[in-house]
Formats: sequence, structure tokens, C-alpha cells
Amino acid sequence: MMRKALVVGGSNGIGLAIALELCDKYDVTIIDRVAPALGWADKFNYEQFDLTQDDYAIFDRHLDADVLMITAGFGHLALFQDIQEPLIQQYFQVNTIPVIRIIKHFYSRLLAPNDFYCGVLGSIAGFMSTPFFSVYCATKAALKVFVESVNVELEKAGSSNRILNVSPGSIKGTHFNGGQTNDLETTIPLAREIISHLLSKDDLFIPLYDEVFHDVLERYHKDFRAEGRHSYDYKIQSGRVKVD
Repeated sequence: MMRKALVVGGSNGIGLAIALELCDKYDVTIIDRVAPALGWADKFNYEQFDLTQDDYAIFDRHLDADVLMITAGFGHLALFQDIQEPLIQQYFQVNTIPVIRIIKHFYSRLLAPNDFYCGVLGSIAGFMSTPFFSVYCATKAALKVFVESVNVELEKAGSSNRILNVSPGSIKGTHFNGGQTNDLETTIPLAREIISHLLSKDDLFIPLYDEVFHDVLERYHKDFRAEGRHSYDYKIQSGRVKVD
């Protein structure tokens, strides 16, 4: 009997790539608001669920899973002045609160002596100020500190299990920030790296850390104001955003 894996938000983007990579060794169930595209739907079990719902009993049916990867989330580049108040609530209702609630349902698995592999998709934005991503940053910063805190509790409880915080920069080949395609040729290599760190029970993985983010984080910690201004100007100059 194949072991089970649960990918929350696995119908698109990096979640889909992770789900596909897990299929060789696990019976994979995707829980998402929308179903996977037809070309991949027959590879998974699929259950429809909107993370903004109140009742999370759906997750109690999957407590026998050996792998839990939570990748659901969204973000759009915009100045805070242009973000409508209802969207602020939606950001936290999708990016942050569901992750904490789902992990609460599986916490007995994390504490148990048996191996349980758990990961969440955070963001490098949770480590620093990122203009045009202010509310998104706040949702991911909350996740970062939550994961760090719970991992210490797990260690002190004698558990070898950990929650992996995957904190990338922009991921190409996904629907994030208005992207239109699932480019698996682009996302599969990153998915393989994530799974490797997940199965090693690492607690943090920042893709391209040595190549890019070591220097970025060093600049940020040296002078967060200057790095914030640099980030603002970079987005303007790159053409990703426009300011009137």
C-alpha cells in the first residue's frame, strides 16, 4: 500500500509541480479551490475546498498522510494606498490563517515518534520589507515566526519532525502575481529541491540563497531603510509596476 501525501493548493504552480513529483512514491491528494487541469487530473485524488471556509473537518480525513505540503496563497504588486480594505482580510484568510489551522489539525502527527514530513510555502518577502507587497509581506512574516516558534516547541518536546519553511523569491512559470501558465519545465527542478529538503526534515529552504538572497538579506539587516528604497526603485525600473 502506497504512503499518502497531501498537497494543499496543488492544482497550479509550484504546488502542482510538487504534487507531480510526489506521485512516483505517494498516493497524492490535492485539496484546492479549483481542480487540476485535465492533463494532470487523473494522477491525483482531488477534493474541492475553499480555505476561507470556517469548517476544516476535511483535513481530519487525511490524518494518515505521511507528507503534508501547503502551497496555497496569492499576492499582487500594489501600493498599500491602492489595496481595498476587504482584500487585506482576504490576504490573511488565504495566506496565513489556513496554514496555522491546518498544522493544528496535524500537530499530533508532528509530535508523534513516527516520521511526518510537513512543509509550507512562505516567501523571502517574509524576511524583509518589500514595497508594493506590504500586506503580502505581513502574511508571510507571520508564517515565518509561527514556523520558527513551533519548530522550537517540537524540538523541546523531543520530536524529530519539523515544519519546512520554503521561502523563495519570485517563482517563474506559475500563476502567481498574474502569471498565465503552468510551466512545469521551469517549476519541476525547484519542486525536486523542495521535496529533498522536506524529506530531510530541514526547517528552512531559501532557493538561490547563495546566489542572490545572502547578499540581499545582508544589505537589509545592515540598513533596512536603504534596502527598502532599493527594492522600491528596482520594481519601478524593471517595469513590473507603475506609479502615477
